[in-house]
Amino acid sequence: MSEIVEEIKHVPLEEVHIALGAKMVPFAGYLMPVRYSSDIEEHTIVRKAAGIFDVSHMGEFILKGPKALDVIQQLTTNDASVLPIGKVQYTALINDQGGIIDDLTVYHTGIEEYYIVVNASNIDKDRSWFVKHLPAEGADFKDVSEDTCLFAVQGPKAYEVVSQLTSYPVSEMAHYTCAHIDLGGHKNILISTTGYTGAGGFEIYVPNTIAKDIWNQLMTAGKKVGMQPIGLGARDTLRLEMGYCLYGNDINDTTSPLEAGLGWITKLNKNFTASDIIKKQKEEGIKRQLIGFEMIERGIPRGHYELTDPEGNKIGEVTSGTQSPCLGIGIGMGYVEKKFAVIGTQIAVNIRGKLIKAKVVKFPFYKG
Repeated sequence: MSEIVEEIKHVPLEEVHIALGAKMVPFAGYLMPVRYSSDIEEHTIVRKAAGIFDVSHMGEFILKGPKALDVIQQLTTNDASVLPIGKVQYTALINDQGGIIDDLTVYHTGIEEYYIVVNASNIDKDRSWFVKHLPAEGADFKDVSEDTCLFAVQGPKAYEVVSQLTSYPVSEMAHYTCAHIDLGGHKNILISTTGYTGAGGFEIYVPNTIAKDIWNQLMTAGKKVGMQPIGLGARDTLRLEMGYCLYGNDINDTTSPLEAGLGWITKLNKNFTASDIIKKQKEEGIKRQLIGFEMIERGIPRGHYELTDPEGNKIGEVTSGTQSPCLGIGIGMGYVEKKFAVIGTQIAVNIRGKLIKAKVVKFPFYKG
């Protein structure tokens, strides 16, 4: 039997990243820049100044029509009815068993119009789920992922970079808002004050046809503040320091939003797919919970390492872990039995047969 080889997709600016010295690796079905210099250097640049990420592997959908909101309300956990135009919301797509199909952001971009941003590895699955649940009329769905580049300019000096390319008052945009603006001589560019780093900044959605021009203009504008291109390696350590979930690691089709600590985006005062199952979970209590933990002793936790009580009895496993560049210690996330999820509880990580002490802490790890 011949082995089935999955075709790797390519982001439009792949050659640009290679010219910048990026190491390219397969990720979520795409060949992506994992680093340009070093993960620690890139991580630090984002925390202290600004970095630019090409995350064009992400998926983008447009849903519009008089029943667009009804579809979003039925399929997602958060309450999109409270979203004014120009506001963005973090939410989750739920399957019939109450598991997380994906975590995503919903942008209210116009009257009866929403822009939905999903994880790269879930584009096909999410698209199928939306299409399956569309009403016969009143809601038009379009997948624009293949036509869209996404650049994230992140860090405390991101405003200084983006403001050079527009007369729009981007520095006055509140957190988790969006607008269509003129940027770098191009009209109607969707920009939002969102991100996956906890460092502040923008995500900019650009048609492929003008992506290279916008990227080059942003890179030129960024020279004043020392902005550098940043790869997926630093993106992962930045999100981990904030305790942000990564789909496929910390959440998946079998995890409940309550188990994952996403009760705050799960509005049980409305009915959505499997909301009865999740309401029952809340009433009866969950048996496991996603925690954050810091290493007390030296050691770096990695995915699938066993989590134990201090005596070595297994209580769960690590879903994400790293050495925190900002804190200088090992940090991780993982699911444990509910009784071990209390802040301050001492646990251990089984690292190559040795029980290394750790303690449960509150998110985010990095408080800077």
